[in-house]
Amino acid sequence: MTFDNGDVEGRPPYIHSMIAGGLGGTTGDMLMHSLDTVKTRQQGDPHIPPKYTSLGSSYYTIWRQEGVARGLYGGWLPAMMGSFPGTVLFFGTYEWSKRHMLDYGIQPHISYLTAGFIGDFAASIVYVPSEVLKTRLQLQGRYNNPYFKSGYNYRGTWDAVKTIIRTEGFAELFSGYKATLYRDLPFSALQFMFYEQFQSWAREYKKSREIGVRLELLTGAAGGGLAGVMTCPLDVVKTRLQTQIDPIPALGKTKDRLATETMSGLQDTSKQVQSPAPPKQQKRPISTSSPSTHTPRPGAIPLDEDSIFKGLRLIYKTEGVGGWFRGVGPRFVWTSIQSGCMLFLYQNILRKLEVWLPVERSDMSA
Repeated sequence: MTFDNGDVEGRPPYIHSMIAGGLGGTTGDMLMHSLDTVKTRQQGDPHIPPKYTSLGSSYYTIWRQEGVARGLYGGWLPAMMGSFPGTVLFFGTYEWSKRHMLDYGIQPHISYLTAGFIGDFAASIVYVPSEVLKTRLQLQGRYNNPYFKSGYNYRGTWDAVKTIIRTEGFAELFSGYKATLYRDLPFSALQFMFYEQFQSWAREYKKSREIGVRLELLTGAAGGGLAGVMTCPLDVVKTRLQTQIDPIPALGKTKDRLATETMSGLQDTSKQVQSPAPPKQQKRPISTSSPSTHTPRPGAIPLDEDSIFKGLRLIYKTEGVGGWFRGVGPRFVWTSIQSGCMLFLYQNILRKLEVWLPVERSDMSA
């Protein structure tokens, strides 16, 4: 007998996968939310020089000045509201796509990779709007925050929703959609392709479908960490686009938050603002996806917002391969821990559901 994930014996009902994925994914995201907040503050800080620099000092500063509930865990409600339905959609779509491709004889690695793409695309409809809300509330901290001026000041989640729709339009809830997909689709696809392969190897090694707690955690962490390292160049480009300073808002671009701090020490470009008004403003787009672990070096060359691939080429030409992998260490740590927690809980909840909500074997592959 083989212990491959494509085996019918190892296929739980779709509803079990969706419930387990939703609970596991939401728990993993909530456990890592404080790190998400710190990274969001770092990459969205409009101040020059930035208030938040290293990970440790940023954690301590936010905790000391703003506390846990309104500081490190600011924006937790929209995060949870997007995480659960998003992961439910992801795991349901992923399992359905994977099983059908395997049944049609498509090579397993291709099936896992493609299913990861499809699953993340389906989930993006839910998690992108929630990430916009979460990110703004993380940057803001508490209402009338005296310690950090982010440019936002919402009374809470629902006030943020109403204010954004009223002042910026409904489409603003989907700002950053394209850039989010560029990074998150490859990450999810690689994460689950590696995870499925590592699970298969672990089951062959143990000669059982039960591989134990340590291997469950290791396979999930390895899959997420390896995918995080491989997609680090996309993370770097995305963060540069989100945090670079652009004194001239280009026509036709997505509307971005304008910080009110003056631009000191920046060289003038050849383009001129049609109606100059002091002080000049800096445009700093805000992240709407998983926390970036890349902080651009001072003086980094601005990237073309129209193309991720142009950005990759420019960074390579000016900084070499090392520029593609700035912040790879923290990114590896974050993706490893989040992925390990999520997938460990996913497998354990599946086993509990098999006991609590048993189904006939003929229904297991449905």
